[in-house]
Amino acid sequence: MPLAGVDGTIIPIAVLVIIFASVTTIVASYFKLQRHRGDAAALAEYRKLAERVTEQQGEMSAQLAELGERVKAVEKLLQSVG
Repeated sequence: MPLAGVDGTIIPIAVLVIIFASVTTIVASYFKLQRHRGDAAALAEYRKLAERVTEQQGEMSAQLAELGERVKAVEKLLQSVG
């Protein structure tokens, strides 16, 4: 025959522990989600930066190619004069 006082105390404590564990899990999951959202935003900014750098690098390559052609033209002019 179980003791009435023990069963009457264990069940409410078990329910409170389950509720506390559930709330703790929900709060931890929420903050983990917020951290991942922050990481995703930073990654999106990084991608935009990488795209801009790639575009600028292409522009710089074109400018360097044009400059190389101009230098060749100046060298040719100097050789024809000298």
